[in-house]
Amino acid sequence: MDSRLFRLSIGVFFTGGFLTSSVSLLVPQLKLMLDLDYKGALLVQLAFHSSYMLFALPITWSIVRAGYMRAIVAGLAVITAGCLALTLAQNALSFAMVLGALLLVSAGQTFLQIASNTVVAVIGPSRGAARRLTLLQGFNSFGTVLGPLLSAPLLLGELDPQAARHVGAALPFTGTALVTGLLAFAYFRNRALLEQDESRRFASIGQMFRVMRSRRLRWGAASIFVYVGAEVAIGALLPTVLMRPDRLDAAPVLAGQLVSLYWGGAMVGRFLGAWAMQRIAEARLLMAVSFGAAVLTTAAIVLPGVTGASALLAVGLCNAIMYPTIYALALPEDERQAPVASMWLCMAVVGGAIVPLLTGALADATALLPALILPAACYAFIAQFAALCARPQETRP
Repeated sequence: MDSRLFRLSIGVFFTGGFLTSSVSLLVPQLKLMLDLDYKGALLVQLAFHSSYMLFALPITWSIVRAGYMRAIVAGLAVITAGCLALTLAQNALSFAMVLGALLLVSAGQTFLQIASNTVVAVIGPSRGAARRLTLLQGFNSFGTVLGPLLSAPLLLGELDPQAARHVGAALPFTGTALVTGLLAFAYFRNRALLEQDESRRFASIGQMFRVMRSRRLRWGAASIFVYVGAEVAIGALLPTVLMRPDRLDAAPVLAGQLVSLYWGGAMVGRFLGAWAMQRIAEARLLMAVSFGAAVLTTAAIVLPGVTGASALLAVGLCNAIMYPTIYALALPEDERQAPVASMWLCMAVVGGAIVPLLTGALADATALLPALILPAACYAFIAQFAALCARPQETRP
């Protein structure tokens, strides 16, 4: 893989992580400012992830036509426009405008997910694809760590009587727009980097549906659906959990900043995971961490105080290798089918819209902590997928 392309990919993955964790802080912000219930507040995640279902097919078709590099430029440009729209929506205090802007950002993210992940997986030796993705996901996690640290005082400061008041609640998204605009320019200047763009080798619309005959791909898509859903649900609800008197009784800004420990666990775990994959079979490592995440989430429901809060924060460490490992295990052995298979895997990211919304509805119907049983069940499903992949070749999905 070209070193310049790898460096540009670091910028894309880092910025995507920063944006994702900053958007999660809109859930407690809007819940308290607009007096929303859990399900209403979690519409933020529905808007931010629904593009993966709504637009994945036309976006994949456009990537096949235009090539990876131009598709990444388009995705970064759309994210820039969406972030600027989000700053306007925040200033107007319009929930409908916020949701619309998040859908626009999500459309840009969909371009990047399909194009960037496939470039990393396919443009280079097939052996080690999971390791390359895990390494870049480590930079993505670095962005998710900085997101709460830098954005929480700005987004949640007005809700915290102990914090100094801020007038820059829209600054995280204005800054992101500046960075993505610069990245779009950098990719445009290097658009000839892949002169024989690999995406042009694949591609009939019929292939987009034939590839789903693969049982492994179907299992992998379902696993990504529940993984992203569980990770996003926990990340969005963590500040509220940490603010509970029976957990940490943290002030809003502190609770928002502590979420960086959740994303920080994923960052450390991804770099460790890239090292561990040289020694442990990918499927077995995935089985161990997904089972651990299910146990920790269940512990967070029943254990009070610091112990329960720490258990939920520690789930981030288990999340570390899940996405890149599921992604690599689910790809067909025929590399020519990889971009089309990637489309379905990226469509499965819509779980980040559905699972949090269902978790919020369950929290409204019961209580916040018992609702976390749904993310725990998601991790148990991933452990089953990993167990099937760890079986001998002839019995794999």
